[in-house]
Amino acid sequence: MYKRVLLKLSGEALAGASGTGIDPATVDRVVNQLVELSKQKVQIGIVVGGGNFWRGRQGVAMNKVTADHMGMLATIMNSLALQDAIEKKGVHTRVQTALSIPEVAEPFILRKALHHFECGRVVIFACGTGNPYFTTDSGAALRAAEIKADVILMAKNVDGVYDSDPKTNRNAKKFDKLTYMDVINKNIAVMDFTSVTMCMENKIPIVAFGLAEENSIIRAASGEKIGTIIC
Repeated sequence: MYKRVLLKLSGEALAGASGTGIDPATVDRVVNQLVELSKQKVQIGIVVGGGNFWRGRQGVAMNKVTADHMGMLATIMNSLALQDAIEKKGVHTRVQTALSIPEVAEPFILRKALHHFECGRVVIFACGTGNPYFTTDSGAALRAAEIKADVILMAKNVDGVYDSDPKTNRNAKKFDKLTYMDVINKNIAVMDFTSVTMCMENKIPIVAFGLAEENSIIRAASGEKIGTIIC
């Protein structure tokens, strides 16, 4: 069992089959696992995307910075939804944002985040890095490095990393293990290269697994061989 984990959730994952908005059943399934891990004294940080509401590339006709800031605001909606669902299960949480919105959430302060972990709180990091041109994958890698997470758990819509899209290619090959350089050299779509490089430099392993699998978050946090490990 890892002591401190950084869970990366895509916004689309929270939307369930619809692909947009927030699906209560999906959120409940995720939250139940997080609550169980918290009871087992696992310290949990979460970075969630905003693609179920807005993706920066949707704003192709607008300024890139504006589009990316809209995406950051979408991550706040998802973060607040997760906070509400987790706290209804009796686990205290804090949302910390890379953009300053003090009426809604705390600003990201590393020392406060570490204090929350020691107090048994789940910490949800919103707004990615707070900078345009950086993905929430980069935000996850950055926060994982800052909090010294033991691992990044990357919940995906497929059960690991493949050499091509398994939804369109029946012969797609699943990888059980990859190195950081494999991902970079083979141009494997799991995280952007900035994120992979940051994980490599800080020696943070990445476990990519299918969110839809039974208790997959708990299994990944327990060190079970699930999905694809990148290290």
